[in-house]
Amino acid sequence: MSESNPIRVFIAHLFRDDPDYLRVFEYLESRDNFFYRNTSRPHSIPAAGGRDALKEELVQQIKGAEIVIVPVAVYEANPELVRYQMDVARINGIPVIVIQSFGETVTLQRELMERAADIVEWNARTITDAIRRQARHEDTSRWDVIEFKLD
Repeated sequence: MSESNPIRVFIAHLFRDDPDYLRVFEYLESRDNFFYRNTSRPHSIPAAGGRDALKEELVQQIKGAEIVIVPVAVYEANPELVRYQMDVARINGIPVIVIQSFGETVTLQRELMERAADIVEWNARTITDAIRRQARHEDTSRWDVIEFKLD
């Protein structure tokens, strides 16, 4: 991953801005040297064609991604539409990362646990490490160093 070769990320959406959808970008932007390109376009609503046109638009957005991120709150708002997005990802061999509800206020559904390649909490480092690991198979093991003074 580099600035010239960013990871293509699709974040599950319901064709509108959702607080958790937007929060994902805040977390991604907060990480230094993490380059991504957003393939999700929630404001790209087809003018005609109804439900089938919406589904086709989602297919095009997801096909361009290397990873699909599903915030639990978005899933809870419309499980059927997000389930469709996860189905498209699976058919195209794209891994899914599920982000638990902010503050873990919503219980994680069994379906999400079974479909997810990784389940993470709201933590910028955890999210970006999961994206690197699942999308590009990059080793992200790190060591935390704690310095303290002995008297």
